Amino acid sequence: MTSWRISRWAVPVAVLALLLSSAPAMAAGFGIFEQGAKAMGMAGAFTAQADDPSALFHNVAGIAFQRKRDFSIGTTLINLGNSKFRGANPTPGASVRGEQASNLVTPSHIYYVQPIGNSLTFGFGFNDPFGLVTEWDKPGTWAGRYLSTRAELKTYDLLPSIAWQATPTFSVGLSAVARFSEVTLERRIPGRNPFTQIVSDVGKVKLDSDLDSGYGYNLGILHRYNNSFSWGFTYRSKVKIDYKGDARLTQILTGDPRFDPLVAASTPFNRDLPIKTKIEFPDMASLGVAIALSPSMGLEVDANWTGWSSFDKVDITFTSISALSSSIPQNWDDAYNYRLGYRWDLSPTGQLRLGYVYDESPQPDESVGPLLPDANRNGLTIGYGYKGSSFALDAALMYLKFDDRTTTTNRDHFNGTYKTSAYLFGLTASF
Repeated sequence: MTSWRISRWAVPVAVLALLLSSAPAMAAGFGIFEQGAKAMGMAGAFTAQADDPSALFHNVAGIAFQRKRDFSIGTTLINLGNSKFRGANPTPGASVRGEQASNLVTPSHIYYVQPIGNSLTFGFGFNDPFGLVTEWDKPGTWAGRYLSTRAELKTYDLLPSIAWQATPTFSVGLSAVARFSEVTLERRIPGRNPFTQIVSDVGKVKLDSDLDSGYGYNLGILHRYNNSFSWGFTYRSKVKIDYKGDARLTQILTGDPRFDPLVAASTPFNRDLPIKTKIEFPDMASLGVAIALSPSMGLEVDANWTGWSSFDKVDITFTSISALSSSIPQNWDDAYNYRLGYRWDLSPTGQLRLGYVYDESPQPDESVGPLLPDANRNGLTIGYGYKGSSFALDAALMYLKFDDRTTTTNRDHFNGTYKTSAYLFGLTASF
């Protein structure tokens, strides 16, 4: 009886530890680059243009050339849920299927630009640079429910900024970054009935973090060499957030009058278990070159690097049950993405935009799972912008197709193939 009591504790404790260790992984493949509809229409290739208030995200140096007060507000609608899983032998099995539930995510942005004197410009921005949701349909029967049924990360950045136009063609900019973030994670807990030897759901666990904060900075350089050529560079620092929160376990009754009381007596159900962990959001660098193909057409190419190799492990601290504290390896890789954007002035007030992006996944094979089935992806965009004397409206549509990702060495022995795609629609109004 004593040995079974230990195993009963081990199952929920191990699952809980894995749940908490997964919190930072939610952010890894879920950077959101769509922070302004004009840039989005050109697949985010905007570092060397940065000629609207979304420069506060893409290249803060760009606001130095914006010599009129400007305010913009917008959002991006991201349709999630078009992700399917096909299992592999031996586990979970070739017959296993899964599908993500439909979710609509709306990362939003607000930007304000105010010139100061002849060469300085102040800016203030708000956006959501990391986030999204993975939620699996039919959580009661989903084969990966002991790994994840729902995971959500939210971030909010405040960006007080200043930029200096050092010469008529060259500017530098600096933003302070105050990032606020929260994490929610849910999964089921398995237990083996010692009387029947059947494994069933004995509980569910939910982690809710507080809204915690971290701080960093962005630097930008923009050189508009002439009317036909410009280049820009930006660096975004790491931002570390120390999270505090609680995990709460809720019992799921199996209907066995012998088994259910034993589970309830040996598992810390219906109480908050305080935990601490951290996310070190990676640093990023972008280099862009823009050229004018004609007086009405332009092309930009950007290369972006993200330093995900700093995400090598996750330390979990249970402040009330120190024996449960652990360190979980992650071993992410640095990743690059490449963006190509095209613009065509159809009229003095209308502009057509097209774009393409190839985005590498930083996630190694052993980490690919129900919590975050990330993969390399290709994206195509189209956008249109109207610009009047005191009002501008930009819209963009993106189709994002992830490569089929087959994992064979998942650390939880949950292997198979993930097929994912997403649609994004962006809209920004400027005044």
